[in-house]
Order: sequence, then C-alpha cells, then structure tokens
Amino acid sequence: MLRIAVCDDNIDELSNMVQLIDLYRTSKHLNCEHAAFPNGFELVSVLEKGRRFDIYCLDIMMPGFTGIDVAKEILTFDKTAPILFFTSSPEFALDSYSVKAINYILKPISKEKLFFTFDELLEQIKLEKDEDAVIIKGNEGIQKILISNLTFVEVIGRNVLYHLRSGKVIECTEAFSAVCDNLMKYGCFIKPHRSYLVNMQYVDTIENQQITLQTLSSVPVAQGKAKEMKQQYLNYQMEGGA
Repeated sequence: MLRIAVCDDNIDELSNMVQLIDLYRTSKHLNCEHAAFPNGFELVSVLEKGRRFDIYCLDIMMPGFTGIDVAKEILTFDKTAPILFFTSSPEFALDSYSVKAINYILKPISKEKLFFTFDELLEQIKLEKDEDAVIIKGNEGIQKILISNLTFVEVIGRNVLYHLRSGKVIECTEAFSAVCDNLMKYGCFIKPHRSYLVNMQYVDTIENQQITLQTLSSVPVAQGKAKEMKQQYLNYQMEGGA
C-alpha cells in the first residue's frame, strides 16, 4: 500500500491534486491511498500521532506555515521521506534543496507533469526498497543507510561512526562486533584493522599500512594484514564487485 500526503492551502488546487492522484492510481493499477490536508499544521498533527506516508506532496507558498517549514517538521519524524514540492514560481525551487526535496513541480499542475514525476519517484522508491540497507539508531534518531552509500565504518571508544559517500558521518552507540557481523553479510566489506570496516566498492589503493578510498579518506591496515586485504579485494573484483 502506497500512502501519499497532499498539503495545499488552496482548496481548488488541493482538489485538483487529489483527482490527478486518483487518475494516476487507476491508470497504473496502484494499491494506493491518499490524505489531503488544507494546511501544514493538520499534517504535522497527524504525524505526531504516529501516522506516516511514503510520499509527501507540499505546496511551498502557504501562509504562516510554509511548505519548507512543514518539510522540516516531516524530517524530524522521517529523515528519508520523499518530499515533492509544488510552487507557482521557480525562484522558490532553490529553497526546496535545503530540506532535501526529491523534486518540485511548477504550477499549474497538469496530468502530464504529475504522471511523469510520479513515474520517476516510484521507480526511485522501488530501487531504494530493493537495495541493501541497514537501519541504525543514530544520535539523530533511527536512520536507513544504503550499503552503496556507506564508504567505511570506524569505532572510537564506545561510538561507532558510519562514514557516507556524501561526507556525512552518522554516529551511534552500539557494539562494534555486532556492526561487523551485520555488515560482513553483504560481501563487500573487509576489516583491515580491529577498529575499521571498509566498503570495497570505494577502495582506490591498498598499501602495506593504509587503504586509500575514492573519497580520499584513508584507513589504517593492521601490521601483517595487507596481503590478506589485497587477496580479499582481488576475489571481490573477480566475483563481479563494483
């Protein structure tokens, strides 16, 4: 069941969006439900009660509590929520990037515009659901990390740090042994040092004392482990690794 939230203070445009989503659902034979909200306060109130949606469609220009404000609130409940903005002016599109919006559509919203955008959005959601990922309880709340975005993991004291391709670091407190057991199942990680795990998708060079990643980060290699790491990396490549 795909759940879509639509929020717009203009009742006519809100009604138009609901009708277009109904058309899309029928034409694509989707198992889908939607909820319409005339302002951001009502949407956030529903989220506070525990309800969640797979896609959030927000008007940017709403008085008092703008679409950007609503998006910021949504992200406190669901950091990976796909947010789609509607705007009457392209000048507001830049604002959408501050809250990691997945896309924006210029008004007036036509059937063609919405269908094209939803096709792309649902394909992306499908790919992310199909892709390997881990769920962790970080300092910023529960987060989903795609394995393809994770470059390396390190433990410092009692804290485990997940280093992402973007440069972001997600920190949490958990047993590093459990992290290793979980990640090693994916077949693309090596452990060059007792405090590090490296995703071989991002390995650039392996030397006697360090591994350099494509992100330019470097990870230490424990004494005497370089040969083993090189062999594991070679095996990974021969088995069709990235």
